Amino acid sequence: MAAFDTSRPAYGSTSAVSGFFAFITRAYGAVVAWNDARVTRNSLAKLSDRELEDIGLVRGDIDSVAQTAFFR
Repeated sequence: MAAFDTSRPAYGSTSAVSGFFAFITRAYGAVVAWNDARVTRNSLAKLSDRELEDIGLVRGDIDSVAQTAFFR
C-alpha cells in the first residue's frame, strides 16, 4: 500500500519552468481524454442496436456518451 505525505511544504518557485510543465501536463491530459472518448465512441459504434438497447442506449446516444467522457 502506498502512503503519501501531504503535510510537507512545497518547495520550489512558480517560475516559467513550472508553468511550462503544468502546460505540458494539461496538454497530455487533454490528449488522453480525447483518446479515451475516441475509443469509447468506436467501441459503442461496433455494437448492434440490440446490444446498445441492453445497456440502455440508442445509436444516437453514442456521441453524447463519448463527449461526456471527454469533458469530464
